Amino acid sequence: MVNDVDTGPTKAAVPPRAATRGSSLMSALSWCTGSLLTLALASALPAQAAGDAYPSKKPVTIVAGFPAGGAADQLARLFAQKFSIAFNQSFVVENKAGAAGTIGAAFVARAPADGYTLLMGVTASQSIAPSIYKGLSYQPEKDFQAVSLVAQIPVALVVTSAVKAKTPRDFVSEAQARPNPFSFASSGTGAIPHLTGELFQKATGAKLLHVPYKGAAPAMSDLLAGRVDVMFDHLPSVLPHIRSGKLRPLAIAGAQRASALPELPTLAELGVPGVEVSSWFGLLAPAGTPMPVVEALQAEVVKILATPEAKAQLQAIGADPVGNSPAEFSRIISADVKKWAALVKATGVTAY
Repeated sequence: MVNDVDTGPTKAAVPPRAATRGSSLMSALSWCTGSLLTLALASALPAQAAGDAYPSKKPVTIVAGFPAGGAADQLARLFAQKFSIAFNQSFVVENKAGAAGTIGAAFVARAPADGYTLLMGVTASQSIAPSIYKGLSYQPEKDFQAVSLVAQIPVALVVTSAVKAKTPRDFVSEAQARPNPFSFASSGTGAIPHLTGELFQKATGAKLLHVPYKGAAPAMSDLLAGRVDVMFDHLPSVLPHIRSGKLRPLAIAGAQRASALPELPTLAELGVPGVEVSSWFGLLAPAGTPMPVVEALQAEVVKILATPEAKAQLQAIGADPVGNSPAEFSRIISADVKKWAALVKATGVTAY
């Protein structure tokens, strides 16, 4: 009775070629479905995914528009070291000094907007330069993408041992009694140290001879060597020499005392009003840099500045850490451009 269980017709119900065509069709449908699903998932990924890999292509350059040793250089190197650890990629500092930081700023403004060339921007190059330099090759508010303000740094009035005065008023009297004016060094025409000196002269009537340098470091070298007499400079540059006794501080040229030198009064406290300046330092990228990259850098800046180690490092050199959003930093730059335009007009300073 085996013939009663004939399975032959059942096996032959689907011809061999038909089975092959069906299998191929199912494979094709499966491949298409998988590919479409992959494309759909890729298109649904947030924009941040493009920035997640940053910086994976090559080392990142942070440009400092001043020579090694100055405040901009010190801060650029501090963040290059921190970023290298955080992003597991090399961040290197390149010094492009000259013209109060504008040479370095111009270089970054022309760089590809991919996050691999950044600027440790300063007040001089981003807020003062438009009022000082005719035909400036970049527009600070249009050619850069703000990342984060890094630090605010006070300016101190320091003198060499050749100056006998112990207070700003005594210094003014000594300057007025001399047949030849005291010489004051700066990191460059139009930089904060230069304008602070001009404001001081306007407020006190003292006549000083301005001697510009290509950065704070060479200016400081000549000051320490006694080739110039006085300097208005950022605390990171002068603080080590104040502590060693090589320079004598007379006052802080700011609205409030410096946290690194709380015992040193401001010029206003000592009877010299109208000289209230400070300088900011902040990270910028070329305009058009993808926002995921900007946001990744900004988040890391804030994270770094929140650590006790970074706070201590900045405060040790006389800098007050900040850390803010790109929008907040942009507003500060815009407000500063207007403020310094008025001050430049008041002092009559020009780079030509």
